[in-house]
Amino acid sequence: MQQLLNKYWAYLRIERQVSPYTLTNYQHQLNTVLKILQQNDIQCWQQITPSIVRFVLAQSKKEGLKEKSLALRLSAFRQFLNYLVQQNEIKVNPATGISSPKQAKHLPKNIDSEQIQQLLANDSKEPIDIRDRAMLELMYSSGLRLSELNSLNLNSINTRVRELRVIGKGNKERILPFGRYASKAIQDWLKVRQLFNPKDDALFVSQLGNRLSNRSIQKRMETWGIRQGLTNHLNPHKLRHSFATHMLESSSDLRAVQELLGHSSLSTTQIYTHLDFQHLAQVYDSAHPRAKRKK
Repeated sequence: MQQLLNKYWAYLRIERQVSPYTLTNYQHQLNTVLKILQQNDIQCWQQITPSIVRFVLAQSKKEGLKEKSLALRLSAFRQFLNYLVQQNEIKVNPATGISSPKQAKHLPKNIDSEQIQQLLANDSKEPIDIRDRAMLELMYSSGLRLSELNSLNLNSINTRVRELRVIGKGNKERILPFGRYASKAIQDWLKVRQLFNPKDDALFVSQLGNRLSNRSIQKRMETWGIRQGLTNHLNPHKLRHSFATHMLESSSDLRAVQELLGHSSLSTTQIYTHLDFQHLAQVYDSAHPRAKRKK
Protein backbone atom coordinates (compact mmCIF):
# COMPACT_ATOMS: atom_id res chain seq x y z
CA MET A 1 0.00 0.00 0.00
CA GLN A 2 2.86 2.35 0.86
CA GLN A 3 4.56 1.59 -2.45
CA LEU A 4 1.53 2.88 -4.40
CA LEU A 5 1.43 5.96 -2.21
CA ASN A 6 5.08 6.65 -2.99
CA LYS A 7 4.32 6.40 -6.71
CA TYR A 8 1.47 8.84 -6.21
CA TRP A 9 3.77 11.34 -4.47
CA ALA A 10 6.11 11.17 -7.47
CA TYR A 11 3.17 11.63 -9.84
CA LEU A 12 1.99 14.73 -7.97
CA ARG A 13 5.48 16.19 -7.75
CA ILE A 14 6.71 15.47 -11.30
CA GLU A 15 3.66 15.21 -13.57
CA ARG A 16 1.16 17.40 -11.75
CA GLN A 17 3.89 19.73 -10.39
CA VAL A 18 1.87 20.58 -7.29
CA SER A 19 3.35 23.00 -4.77
CA PRO A 20 5.38 21.65 -1.83
CA TYR A 21 2.60 22.85 0.49
CA THR A 22 -0.06 20.90 -1.42
CA LEU A 23 2.13 17.80 -1.54
CA THR A 24 2.73 17.95 2.22
CA ASN A 25 -1.02 18.33 2.79
CA TYR A 26 -1.85 15.29 0.65
CA GLN A 27 0.86 13.22 2.31
CA HIS A 28 -0.44 14.06 5.78
CA GLN A 29 -4.04 13.22 4.88
CA LEU A 30 -3.31 9.99 3.05
CA ASN A 31 -0.74 8.71 5.55
CA THR A 32 -3.39 9.13 8.23
CA VAL A 33 -5.93 7.29 6.04
CA LEU A 34 -3.40 4.47 5.55
CA LYS A 35 -2.86 4.24 9.32
CA ILE A 36 -6.62 3.95 9.96
CA LEU A 37 -6.94 1.25 7.29
CA GLN A 38 -4.00 -0.81 8.56
CA GLN A 39 -5.30 -0.62 12.13
CA ASN A 40 -8.47 -2.26 10.83
CA ASP A 41 -6.77 -5.06 8.88
CA ILE A 42 -7.09 -3.55 5.41
CA GLN A 43 -4.06 -4.93 3.59
CA CYS A 44 -4.45 -3.58 0.05
CA TRP A 45 -6.17 -0.74 -1.79
CA GLN A 46 -8.29 -3.23 -3.74
CA GLN A 47 -10.19 -3.98 -0.53
CA ILE A 48 -11.56 -0.42 -0.31
CA THR A 49 -15.34 -0.16 -0.67
CA PRO A 50 -17.72 2.79 -0.20
CA SER A 51 -18.47 1.47 3.30
CA ILE A 52 -14.77 1.55 4.17
CA VAL A 53 -14.45 5.13 2.86
CA ARG A 54 -17.36 6.13 5.13
CA PHE A 55 -15.71 4.24 8.01
CA VAL A 56 -12.48 6.24 7.52
CA LEU A 57 -14.50 9.49 7.70
CA ALA A 58 -16.36 8.27 10.80
CA GLN A 59 -13.09 7.36 12.53
CA SER A 60 -11.59 10.73 11.60
CA LYS A 61 -14.60 12.52 13.04
CA LYS A 62 -14.37 10.44 16.21
CA GLU A 63 -10.77 11.63 16.57
CA GLY A 64 -11.99 15.24 16.56
CA LEU A 65 -11.61 16.26 12.93
CA LYS A 66 -13.89 19.17 12.00
CA GLU A 67 -16.08 19.38 8.88
CA LYS A 68 -13.60 21.40 6.81
CA SER A 69 -10.75 18.99 7.57
CA LEU A 70 -13.00 15.98 6.91
CA ALA A 71 -13.85 17.41 3.50
CA LEU A 72 -10.14 17.88 2.77
CA ARG A 73 -9.37 14.28 3.80
CA LEU A 74 -12.17 12.90 1.63
CA SER A 75 -10.99 14.99 -1.32
CA ALA A 76 -7.40 13.75 -0.97
CA PHE A 77 -8.60 10.14 -0.61
CA ARG A 78 -10.92 10.42 -3.62
CA GLN A 79 -8.20 11.88 -5.85
CA PHE A 80 -5.75 9.16 -4.87
CA LEU A 81 -8.35 6.49 -5.68
CA ASN A 82 -8.88 8.19 -9.05
CA TYR A 83 -5.16 7.80 -9.65
CA LEU A 84 -5.41 4.08 -8.82
CA VAL A 85 -8.21 3.73 -11.40
CA GLN A 86 -6.00 5.43 -14.01
CA GLN A 87 -3.18 3.00 -13.14
CA ASN A 88 -5.56 -0.01 -13.44
CA GLU A 89 -4.93 -0.90 -9.82
CA ILE A 90 -8.68 -0.77 -9.09
CA LYS A 91 -11.68 -0.85 -11.44
CA VAL A 92 -13.86 1.89 -9.95
CA ASN A 93 -13.42 4.68 -7.43
CA PRO A 94 -15.29 3.67 -4.24
CA ALA A 95 -15.31 7.28 -3.01
CA THR A 96 -17.38 8.49 -5.96
CA GLY A 97 -20.82 9.57 -4.79
CA ILE A 98 -19.80 10.03 -1.15
CA SER A 99 -20.66 13.59 -0.18
CA SER A 100 -18.41 15.85 1.83
CA PRO A 101 -19.68 16.74 5.31
CA LYS A 102 -21.78 19.89 5.31
CA GLN A 103 -19.79 22.83 6.57
CA ALA A 104 -21.19 25.66 8.64
CA LYS A 105 -21.61 28.86 6.65
CA HIS A 106 -19.71 31.69 8.31
CA LEU A 107 -21.23 34.97 7.25
CA PRO A 108 -19.24 38.18 7.36
CA LYS A 109 -20.20 40.76 9.94
CA ASN A 110 -22.18 43.53 8.37
CA ILE A 111 -21.37 47.20 8.91
CA ASP A 112 -24.09 49.01 10.84
CA SER A 113 -25.74 52.12 9.38
CA GLU A 114 -23.77 54.50 11.62
CA GLN A 115 -20.48 53.00 10.43
CA ILE A 116 -21.68 53.29 6.83
CA GLN A 117 -22.22 57.03 7.39
CA GLN A 118 -18.71 57.26 8.86
CA LEU A 119 -17.28 55.29 5.95
CA LEU A 120 -18.78 57.54 3.29
CA ALA A 121 -18.22 60.87 5.05
CA ASN A 122 -15.30 61.98 2.90
CA ASP A 123 -15.44 65.05 0.66
CA SER A 124 -11.91 64.85 -0.72
CA LYS A 125 -11.54 66.51 -4.13
CA GLU A 126 -8.65 64.25 -5.17
CA PRO A 127 -9.70 62.44 -8.38
CA ILE A 128 -8.67 59.03 -7.02
CA ASP A 129 -10.77 59.61 -3.87
CA ILE A 130 -13.72 60.74 -5.97
CA ARG A 131 -13.44 57.45 -7.90
CA ASP A 132 -13.15 55.32 -4.78
CA ARG A 133 -16.09 57.03 -3.10
CA ALA A 134 -18.21 56.44 -6.21
CA MET A 135 -17.33 52.72 -6.11
CA LEU A 136 -18.22 52.46 -2.43
CA GLU A 137 -21.48 54.39 -2.79
CA LEU A 138 -22.56 52.31 -5.77
CA MET A 139 -21.66 48.95 -4.25
CA TYR A 140 -23.52 49.72 -1.03
CA SER A 141 -26.44 51.37 -2.85
CA SER A 142 -27.08 48.40 -5.19
CA GLY A 143 -25.57 45.43 -3.33
CA LEU A 144 -23.20 44.56 -6.18
CA ARG A 145 -20.85 41.62 -6.30
CA LEU A 146 -17.19 42.54 -6.78
CA SER A 147 -17.18 41.02 -10.27
CA GLU A 148 -20.29 43.01 -11.18
CA LEU A 149 -18.71 46.28 -10.09
CA ASN A 150 -15.51 45.46 -11.94
CA SER A 151 -17.32 44.72 -15.23
CA LEU A 152 -19.41 47.93 -15.36
CA ASN A 153 -19.07 50.06 -18.49
CA LEU A 154 -20.16 53.63 -19.15
CA ASN A 155 -23.30 52.42 -20.91
CA SER A 156 -24.20 50.19 -17.95
CA ILE A 157 -25.36 53.13 -15.90
CA ASN A 158 -28.08 55.76 -16.27
CA THR A 159 -27.78 58.54 -13.70
CA ARG A 160 -30.92 60.31 -14.98
CA VAL A 161 -33.28 57.49 -13.94
CA ARG A 162 -30.77 56.05 -11.42
CA GLU A 163 -30.68 52.56 -12.94
CA LEU A 164 -27.85 50.14 -13.42
CA ARG A 165 -27.56 47.15 -15.75
CA VAL A 166 -25.34 44.33 -14.47
CA ILE A 167 -24.43 40.86 -15.69
CA GLY A 168 -24.43 38.53 -12.70
CA LYS A 169 -23.70 34.84 -12.17
CA GLY A 170 -24.76 32.55 -14.98
CA ASN A 171 -24.51 35.50 -17.37
CA LYS A 172 -27.91 36.70 -16.13
CA GLU A 173 -28.72 40.35 -16.64
CA ARG A 174 -30.64 42.38 -14.08
CA ILE A 175 -31.59 46.04 -13.74
CA LEU A 176 -30.92 47.62 -10.34
CA PRO A 177 -31.85 50.97 -8.83
CA PHE A 178 -29.34 53.11 -6.96
CA GLY A 179 -29.82 56.04 -4.61
CA ARG A 180 -29.22 59.76 -4.94
CA TYR A 181 -25.96 59.69 -2.96
CA ALA A 182 -24.55 57.07 -5.33
CA SER A 183 -25.87 59.07 -8.31
CA LYS A 184 -24.12 62.24 -7.11
CA ALA A 185 -20.87 60.33 -6.44
CA ILE A 186 -20.90 58.76 -9.92
CA GLN A 187 -21.58 62.11 -11.61
CA ASP A 188 -18.66 63.62 -9.68
CA TRP A 189 -16.46 60.76 -10.88
CA LEU A 190 -17.53 61.08 -14.51
CA LYS A 191 -16.42 64.74 -14.45
CA VAL A 192 -12.82 63.74 -13.62
CA ARG A 193 -12.61 60.30 -15.26
CA GLN A 194 -10.89 61.70 -18.37
CA LEU A 195 -7.92 62.76 -16.21
CA PHE A 196 -7.02 59.05 -16.03
CA ASN A 197 -6.85 58.74 -19.86
CA PRO A 198 -9.21 55.74 -20.06
CA LYS A 199 -8.21 53.11 -22.62
CA ASP A 200 -11.73 51.71 -23.00
CA ASP A 201 -15.29 52.31 -21.79
CA ALA A 202 -14.81 50.76 -18.33
CA LEU A 203 -16.67 52.80 -15.73
CA PHE A 204 -13.90 52.58 -13.13
CA VAL A 205 -10.31 52.81 -14.33
CA SER A 206 -6.87 52.87 -12.75
CA GLN A 207 -4.41 55.76 -12.87
CA LEU A 208 -2.94 54.08 -15.97
CA GLY A 209 -6.35 54.16 -17.66
CA ASN A 210 -7.00 50.41 -17.45
CA ARG A 211 -10.11 48.74 -16.03
CA LEU A 212 -9.59 48.27 -12.31
CA SER A 213 -8.87 44.65 -11.37
CA ASN A 214 -10.75 42.86 -8.60
CA ARG A 215 -7.63 42.89 -6.45
CA SER A 216 -7.13 46.64 -6.95
CA ILE A 217 -10.72 47.33 -5.90
CA GLN A 218 -10.27 45.20 -2.79
CA LYS A 219 -7.07 47.01 -1.83
CA ARG A 220 -8.60 50.46 -2.42
CA MET A 221 -11.60 49.61 -0.24
CA GLU A 222 -9.38 48.21 2.50
CA THR A 223 -7.29 51.40 2.47
CA TRP A 224 -10.40 53.58 2.50
CA GLY A 225 -11.80 51.76 5.52
CA ILE A 226 -8.58 52.32 7.47
CA ARG A 227 -8.51 56.02 6.53
CA GLN A 228 -12.10 56.48 7.68
CA GLY A 229 -11.38 54.87 11.04
CA LEU A 230 -13.51 51.77 10.52
CA THR A 231 -12.86 49.27 13.31
CA ASN A 232 -13.64 46.25 11.07
CA HIS A 233 -11.72 45.21 7.97
CA LEU A 234 -13.55 46.53 4.89
CA ASN A 235 -14.02 44.40 1.79
CA PRO A 236 -16.52 44.35 -1.11
CA HIS A 237 -18.39 41.31 0.18
CA LYS A 238 -18.97 43.02 3.52
CA LEU A 239 -20.56 46.00 1.75
CA ARG A 240 -22.86 43.68 -0.23
CA HIS A 241 -23.78 41.83 2.95
CA SER A 242 -24.50 45.13 4.74
CA PHE A 243 -26.75 46.24 1.87
CA ALA A 244 -28.72 42.99 2.08
CA THR A 245 -29.03 43.06 5.86
CA HIS A 246 -30.13 46.71 6.01
CA MET A 247 -32.64 46.22 3.18
CA LEU A 248 -34.16 43.19 4.85
CA GLU A 249 -34.30 44.83 8.26
CA SER A 250 -36.08 47.85 6.80
CA SER A 251 -38.47 46.12 4.40
CA SER A 252 -38.78 42.50 5.60
CA ASP A 253 -39.32 41.71 1.89
CA LEU A 254 -37.16 38.65 1.35
CA ARG A 255 -38.34 38.13 -2.23
CA ALA A 256 -37.40 41.69 -3.26
CA VAL A 257 -33.96 41.38 -1.64
CA GLN A 258 -33.47 38.09 -3.51
CA GLU A 259 -34.10 39.89 -6.81
CA LEU A 260 -31.79 42.75 -5.92
CA LEU A 261 -28.96 40.40 -4.98
CA GLY A 262 -29.45 38.24 -8.07
CA HIS A 263 -29.88 35.00 -6.12
CA SER A 264 -31.49 32.18 -8.08
CA SER A 265 -32.66 30.49 -4.88
CA LEU A 266 -34.55 32.11 -2.03
CA SER A 267 -32.77 29.82 0.43
CA THR A 268 -29.47 31.49 -0.51
CA THR A 269 -30.91 34.86 0.44
CA GLN A 270 -32.22 33.48 3.73
CA ILE A 271 -28.71 32.35 4.67
CA TYR A 272 -26.93 35.39 3.28
CA THR A 273 -29.14 38.03 4.85
CA HIS A 274 -29.51 36.70 8.36
CA LEU A 275 -30.97 39.09 10.89
CA ASP A 276 -29.86 39.43 14.46
CA PHE A 277 -32.23 37.95 17.02
CA GLN A 278 -33.13 41.29 18.57
CA HIS A 279 -34.53 42.56 15.28
CA LEU A 280 -36.43 39.32 14.70
CA ALA A 281 -37.89 39.55 18.19
CA GLN A 282 -39.04 43.11 17.54
CA VAL A 283 -40.72 42.10 14.28
CA TYR A 284 -42.37 39.15 16.04
CA ASP A 285 -43.61 41.27 18.95
CA SER A 286 -45.09 43.89 16.64
CA ALA A 287 -46.63 41.50 14.10
CA HIS A 288 -47.88 38.35 15.84
CA PRO A 289 -51.44 38.70 17.22
CA ARG A 290 -50.66 36.60 20.30
CA ALA A 291 -47.30 38.24 20.96
CA LYS A 292 -48.25 41.89 21.24
CA ARG A 293 -47.51 43.19 24.69
CA LYS A 294 -49.63 45.62 26.61
CA LYS A 295 -48.09 49.02 27.06
